Amino acid sequence: MNVTDAFEAYQEIVNADEKQVKTARGRRDLFKNAFSDDPDVIEVKPSGSLARGTQKDPINDVDTIIVFDAAAHTDWGQPGDSAEEALNHTQTRVRELLGSDGTHSPGQVRLTRWRNHAVKCFLDDPDDPDAFTVDAMPALLSEGQYLVPEFATKTWILTDPQHLIDEVADRHAAWSKYAGTIRMLKAWAAAHGTDTAPIKSLVMEVLALDYLPTNHTRPIALREFFTAATFQIENHTDVSDPADLCGPIQPDLDYTALADHLRAARDEAILACSAQARGDDAASITHWGNVFGNAFPKPPKTSPGPAVVPPLVPRPVKDTPQG
Repeated sequence: MNVTDAFEAYQEIVNADEKQVKTARGRRDLFKNAFSDDPDVIEVKPSGSLARGTQKDPINDVDTIIVFDAAAHTDWGQPGDSAEEALNHTQTRVRELLGSDGTHSPGQVRLTRWRNHAVKCFLDDPDDPDAFTVDAMPALLSEGQYLVPEFATKTWILTDPQHLIDEVADRHAAWSKYAGTIRMLKAWAAAHGTDTAPIKSLVMEVLALDYLPTNHTRPIALREFFTAATFQIENHTDVSDPADLCGPIQPDLDYTALADHLRAARDEAILACSAQARGDDAASITHWGNVFGNAFPKPPKTSPGPAVVPPLVPRPVKDTPQG
């Protein structure tokens, strides 16, 4: 196994299961079809990592944007209770369309809970280890962008998820391994985040927009990424919305902890690339394993060489007296 083989094997590990991806796309289409006949709905747009092709294993949720007609909801978009009203309306329609007595596809959604920006819809049995939700976010069109409710502040904020979708698509068109490498970086973040210092996967995806080059081999690209990202995070430079609308991606990000993790990954990546350059694939794979953890393939064990046989030395002949 060489370094390229090791990365290809690791790619299969971080990729979401094809069956789960198919199910996720089916659920996204379910919500699109369910809401498409509502007279106050303009469109239902895909969003999130599934829309960008950067979803890693396991899939935790599927994001959809339900774009409502502002003319049908003239009080929406204003500070105050309209943020909660939009979430309540979306939750009610999900239940009416997809709940136990749903008019579109009954029994698909068993439970709904709305959060700060979206309604989280639970479709799976609560004991299903592969369960994931559909997050339905209400929105209004606003000059090509989306105005979405924020319950915590009782306001509406501008967002443009299509911007990130397009940016990722452009980079993946330039380098076919871009989206797959993003999944590796997300897996890295999941392994290094903690309950007290989590690292949102979107942080890594936004960092990659600036620092993951598309004109190198994957090992070199990752080395360059970890080197440049370390510098930004060490300087506590915010990781912000690439559309310049929503501010920092993760306001509670522990920059000190993330810088420590990135620095360690950078150092191992440098050693890995140096080992590969001198033809030592086993050492390189070991260093990449130090970056990505035990899920990264191990270098093949070297077979023992032939046993060393000492040369035959003639037995010395002594001239001794003969009786």
